Amino acid sequence: MDLGIAGRVALVSGATSGLGLAVAIALAAEGARVAISGRDEQRLAAAADRVAAAAGRPDPSGRVRADRVDLRDQDAVRGWIDAVATDLGEPGIVVSNAGGPPAGPVTAFGLDAYRDAVELCLLAHIGFVQAVLPRLRAAGWGRILLVASETIRQPRPQYGLSNTVRPGLVGYAKSLVPEIGPDGVTINVLAPGYHRTPALTRQFTDPEAGLARIAAGIPVGRLGDPDDFAATAAFLASDRAGFITGSTVLVDGGATQGW
Repeated sequence: MDLGIAGRVALVSGATSGLGLAVAIALAAEGARVAISGRDEQRLAAAADRVAAAAGRPDPSGRVRADRVDLRDQDAVRGWIDAVATDLGEPGIVVSNAGGPPAGPVTAFGLDAYRDAVELCLLAHIGFVQAVLPRLRAAGWGRILLVASETIRQPRPQYGLSNTVRPGLVGYAKSLVPEIGPDGVTINVLAPGYHRTPALTRQFTDPEAGLARIAAGIPVGRLGDPDDFAATAAFLASDRAGFITGSTVLVDGGATQGW
């Protein structure tokens, strides 16, 4: 299927590894001009090489850009968007991805931890969208994807901060739909379940045993591969998905269906 995004400019935050990197690679492989951001310069450089390889050599320089940006720093976000627009062209695809808050039950955290979670998992995404949205509306075309978690469908006891904060993204996205729809801009929330990523692997002292326990509880019988998630994101970012907006798309192998 031709997704119709060749030549489109995509912004992907939190793209140094895991799901964000997989999305950036998928978009580059479809011919998009991809700008990635992250906070760690070494990981960012390695990620940029992988995205450039997906974009195709020998001349990836005109299609890939990498910048050190903390999504919580609004001045940095606005500067990044301006620089990408100048270098690659006006953005059309926006994938807002950020790290998650610490794990633990709701009673394990004080109010400052909740404030930090709101900043990272809600306000950072909103600020990113607000900064880029005027450009999308002016262009008359845009795809916004907010990466959350399957916990927005049903809280998990060990993820109290995520359970509390991330559902706000759904309300924000749904509230935007009638305002931006007439301008050709869609917004959807992606809710990933357990995928085999470095972040998940680091949670276990015995990674393979821990990951096997999780996989046993997923109806499809395996963990997600980041490429599974990236394929879904690429479709929602495409011309073909122009009639999908305000949706929350679970990518979890059916794990939440029994909740």
